[in-house]
This record gives sequence, structure tokens and C-alpha cells, in this order.
Amino acid sequence: MATAKRPTIRTVAERAGVSKSLVSLVLRGSDQVRPEKRQAVLAAMEELGYRPNAAARSLSEQRTRTVGVLLNDLRNPWYVDLLDGLNSLLHDNGLHMLLSDGRLNRRAGQDLAQPFVDLQVDGLIAVGVLPDPAALDAAAARMPVVVAGSREPELPGVDVIAGDDELGARLATEHLVGLGHRRIAHVAGYGKVGELRRRGFEETMRAHGLAEEAVVEPSDMTEEGGYRAAVRLLGGRARPTAVFAVNDIASIGVLSAAEELGLRVPRDLSLVGYDNTSISQLRHVWLTTVDNAGHEVGRRAARCLLDRFADRARPGGVHLSRPSLEIRRTTGAPPRG
Repeated sequence: MATAKRPTIRTVAERAGVSKSLVSLVLRGSDQVRPEKRQAVLAAMEELGYRPNAAARSLSEQRTRTVGVLLNDLRNPWYVDLLDGLNSLLHDNGLHMLLSDGRLNRRAGQDLAQPFVDLQVDGLIAVGVLPDPAALDAAAARMPVVVAGSREPELPGVDVIAGDDELGARLATEHLVGLGHRRIAHVAGYGKVGELRRRGFEETMRAHGLAEEAVVEPSDMTEEGGYRAAVRLLGGRARPTAVFAVNDIASIGVLSAAEELGLRVPRDLSLVGYDNTSISQLRHVWLTTVDNAGHEVGRRAARCLLDRFADRARPGGVHLSRPSLEIRRTTGAPPRG
């Protein structure tokens, strides 16, 4: 029994009554095709079960239709929202996402961006705080690059899409001050994001005449780091009545430390996180936190990359999404006395 031949562009063109070049235009998404012709080609493809050969199309277009995504921290669930927004728009535009773990690459001694350069991806999106921002320099000279969810590096021709970290920190701190807290501590992070959130906290405390009450404890932005920072903060006699943590993951560490020390949240200690991740929305956590618009940041990053495909020469810019505060059950008035 003979095997049916796989349909080709020629058979699609014959079925639709058009030329092979017009079928190619439809496959590339060209706006030069009249709607009725486009519909005829799409109907013929459906009837014949035609699927374009991705490899051949990549060769003819000199594109791989793939986008490299360099993610430095797979443990932070905020990046799930960002990747969801990113991938939805890339998929709608016929692009596929290739994900790489920057932390693993670094441990293996590899150049963070080089694997994507070797794969000849069409563009690169760096997600999160990179330990070595200069690693993107060489890639940016070869392909369109976008930075998402971080504020560094700022390179010529590279777009940076992130939340307004300084504003978000002000919202969190103003909330705690408004509840009556005076002794407020900040479990801080690293990189430009950590610096901006710390600055927003300190400037807000200073504006309310509370600079001497502001305490900053560094962390590595992980649950363990938040736990260790909280043990140092809460173990003394002059412990704070409220803590603003650099992200939700660190906040979980603060909650663990408070529980071990016999402190109830929010009766004895108020707590605000940052990112509004799925963890913050668990019913037994129900964390007051700053919503950093992860899905929107992802979609805007994808849009910036698509725009840069169309115009490589345009200057790069910093695009900030406005955060908001989600008030839940981990904040309340300070304890009396």
C-alpha cells in the first residue's frame, strides 16, 4: 500500500489556485496578501494537512524563529508570571522560547549568553538580576537583547523592562507607617533591584522623621537568607514591630523565624513582602505584598523585542510598570507597649 505524499507548498498553491510565492507570503505573515487570497491558502493548508518545514523556513528567512531566555533564578515564582506574559506574546507571533538557567551555566564556568549565540537565536531576553551584567555585552552586539525584571545592565540599544522598585518600596513602607509602626526593619537584597527597594524604604522612613528607627539587614533574597536576617533582627531586645522584605521568598523565611521565636503575625510583628507571587496568596500565608506586575512586564519585554526586530537601530530605553499594594492579613497595628 502506497504511503500518501506529504503536502508541499506546490500542492497548497494548486489547491488554493494561487502561486507558490503567494503561499510563501502567507506563511511569513505578510500584509501584502489580500484577505480572500489569504483565506484560500489557509483553507487549502487545513484540507491538505500541510505543516511548514521549520528548518527550511529558517534557512530561507535566515531566522531560527527562536528567542533565548536567560533566567538567573529558577526558585523565585515571580518569574513564572513574567515568563507566562512573555511566552504568550512570543507564541502569538510564531516564536519559540528557549530557556537557560544562568545560575547553572555560571557554576559550570560557561559564558552566560554564549550558548544562545551558538544556537543563533533571533534575540535574547535576560530575566532577573544577573551576577555578571557585562555578560550581555557581546550578545547585544550580535542580536537584539532585552532585560526584563531587572534594572541592569543599561546598554546602548538594549531595552530594560521592570517594575518601579523604588515606588513599590515606598508603598510598602507608607502602609506600615500608616498603621502606626515606628521601628521598621528592611530585609534587603542585592543588585540594582535591591538597591532601589532599599532606597525607597530609607527615603520614606526619613520623610516621616523615622530615619533612626530604620534598620536594614542584608540577605541573598532567598528563604534561607530571609530566615537568617530575621533571626538577627528579631532576637534582640529592641526588635522591630514590622518588617518589609525585599521579596516574597525572603518573607517566608521571616515568617519561619518569627514562629520559632514565639511571635505571632500580625499581632506581634507585621510583615510586607514584594512581588505578589503565588506563595503570598496561599491561604495559610496570605501575605501583604507589593504586586510587581510580572505578567505585564513579560508582555512588554516581548513587545520591545518584536519592535527591535523591526528596527535594530532605535535607542534602548527603560520602561517601568507601576506597582500596587495588596493588603492581606500579615499587617496590622503595632503591639501596645
